[in-house]
Amino acid sequence: MRQPPAGYGGTSVEDVLVPTANPVRAGLEGVLDDIGTTLLDVVCGDPGRADDLGGVVIHDPLDDQVLPRQALVLGVGLHDPADLVRVVGEVGRHGAAALVVRAPVVADEELVAAAERTGVVVLALARGASWTQLTSMVRSLIAGGHPGALEALGGIPAGDLFALANAIAALLDAPITIEDPSTRVLAFSGRQEAADPSRVQTILSRQVPREYTRILRERGVFQEIFRTDQPVFVAPLPEYGELPRVAIAVRAGDEILGTIWAAVTEPLPPDRGQALCDAAKQVALYMIRQRAGADVERRLRADLLRTALESGPGSGEAIRRLGLADEPAVVLAVGLLDADGGSGSGTASRAGGGGDGRAGAEVLGRTAAELVAERKRLADAFGMHLAAVHPRSAAGLIGEVAYGVVPLPRTRPDADARPDAEDRAVRIATDFLGRIGPRLRPLVGIGSPVVDGSALSRSRTGADRALRVLRSRGSTQQVARVADVYVEALLLELADLVPRDDLSSGPVARLAAYDAKHRSLLVDTLRAWLDAFGDVAVASAAMYVHTNTFRYRLRRVAEVGGIDLDDPDVRFAMMLQLRLMTLTSR
Repeated sequence: MRQPPAGYGGTSVEDVLVPTANPVRAGLEGVLDDIGTTLLDVVCGDPGRADDLGGVVIHDPLDDQVLPRQALVLGVGLHDPADLVRVVGEVGRHGAAALVVRAPVVADEELVAAAERTGVVVLALARGASWTQLTSMVRSLIAGGHPGALEALGGIPAGDLFALANAIAALLDAPITIEDPSTRVLAFSGRQEAADPSRVQTILSRQVPREYTRILRERGVFQEIFRTDQPVFVAPLPEYGELPRVAIAVRAGDEILGTIWAAVTEPLPPDRGQALCDAAKQVALYMIRQRAGADVERRLRADLLRTALESGPGSGEAIRRLGLADEPAVVLAVGLLDADGGSGSGTASRAGGGGDGRAGAEVLGRTAAELVAERKRLADAFGMHLAAVHPRSAAGLIGEVAYGVVPLPRTRPDADARPDAEDRAVRIATDFLGRIGPRLRPLVGIGSPVVDGSALSRSRTGADRALRVLRSRGSTQQVARVADVYVEALLLELADLVPRDDLSSGPVARLAAYDAKHRSLLVDTLRAWLDAFGDVAVASAAMYVHTNTFRYRLRRVAEVGGIDLDDPDVRFAMMLQLRLMTLTSR
């Protein structure tokens, strides 16, 4: 970690971070330097050998995984020494840079030898730290350290908020955390072990404890911080046995972007207080630039994904830029359940969007802005889930639907890969729904697997059809393959083509008019008879009437409607018209 300067004499954030002859630090050594020993410890191996991390992958012993070059592999659940040695050998053969396992880990001779032989660094994740948060931190550091990211900001590689936290810590000679308005930790400096147990717990959970936050709010600490642009000294809470804090708001105009917290022993002197004010401006500039960059990247990936899914002239280049190989793949479409059941009609529904969603938002008590934000969060969560499942997957929000493309393993030419591919897609969708929770009520439509990227548009069409069927049902089912709902999807599209006025004429319309005038049940009688394939006993039981009564009603159906129930073509036409009337009435 960077050490504090011997003496502070008007030093600025830029002064601490220059010279920057090598600002890009996407290697394992740089990541460990930024995250520090609070979360990760080196068990064995040389971190300096991994000069450029290629991604983060979760180890799954039950799946044939494809690892990116120089991957950081998360060994969730690994603890047996023999398993550790075996997995180090496996990931080493795939060119992995490091394996992270939960502490404590004993560096015995076999493990050290395996790490030396394969070049894989074995790291221990502190107990209590979250795998998800570690993944998020490492991915943000990798993304920020690659060339082509946002240019350096004040000598700090854009995307490296941890480097900025370390610079501020060096200026103030105190461990630093940078938090968002919800007190989630965005970055932290080194030397956190010099603070107190409360700070260490905050780092491990990447969130300030709720009880601690509640006490600060009750005492008006946050109000005081947000009212001024100067550092605020926060007295320690005796019940937590902690050090005092100095905090300052990070703001852009009137918008509060977050806060900076320093664990100190006494109030800052004026010169260091001014340094913290200057640092808050640097952090604000960084966060604004990061937000803009994230929005640009999200739009770019969505545009590339849209082009790839259209299978037009530019789809090949879009697939290449997304990192998708020209191999078998399947498209998944994720959307929110409309509050009104969302069958919808017209072009928007056929595209999977289901209209602008304003009616559904009103029924569920959500504003249009909240609905848009929920879709973005859903798309981001879906993209993260797919990235964990397959490193070359791609996801993005297009309109109101989040689409994902998942590459599939190639099979032998004589093998039918469709059942396995569709089952894999269902497992991916089901796992995602299990993790996202029931609050948003997302639905996932799965298209048919295709042999290469040129046919992605066909898979997307199938995913849209399956998603629309799920919305039209308004049921508890949340995942559907287009192969399983193909007929229902065709009926929905047929209902789009038939004008509503045409459905209100003919024999069924005459029966409906007679029912309305005489309070009879001729339409229901016809539907029950057709559903029972002409079995009067079954149909009468469904209508809760005697068989003789049902036969009488059936004769009235034929008389009033002018229907020849012995003609199979007429029966088919009646079944189709009844089904279309049901679909258009939703």
